[in-house]
Amino acid sequence: MSAFSTQFRVRYAEIDGQKIVFNSRYLEYADVVLSEFWRWADLSEIGPDWLDAEFNIVRATIDYKKPFRLGDTVDGTAWVERVGNSSLTHLVELRSAKTGELHTSIEIISVHVDLEARKSAPIPQSVRERLEKLGRN
Repeated sequence: MSAFSTQFRVRYAEIDGQKIVFNSRYLEYADVVLSEFWRWADLSEIGPDWLDAEFNIVRATIDYKKPFRLGDTVDGTAWVERVGNSSLTHLVELRSAKTGELHTSIEIISVHVDLEARKSAPIPQSVRERLEKLGRN
């Protein structure tokens, strides 16, 4: 389990006609969890190597196990699963805050990019070292 977690409640606008969370919302939930994960990780002391780093998502895989419903409290965890030469793999798990049961797991692969050249670029060593410490505990 990750040392990081965040919680939020399922809102009415997120459910579909079947009264469960609409499938596309799970990627939005992963985005919320990862945004909070990066705030928690606070890598700003690395300096420009991190502050100027740009990552683009190139793949997202969602494994739906059980739907969330209106009013459920979601417990989201995230960690860095793998750091490659220019890629970064995150895993996000969405569980019931009440039962701890896993509802959804999401793998997100991002690539570090050089915005001017519009192509992948190696992850700076200082960033790589810190990212590797953000793995699953």
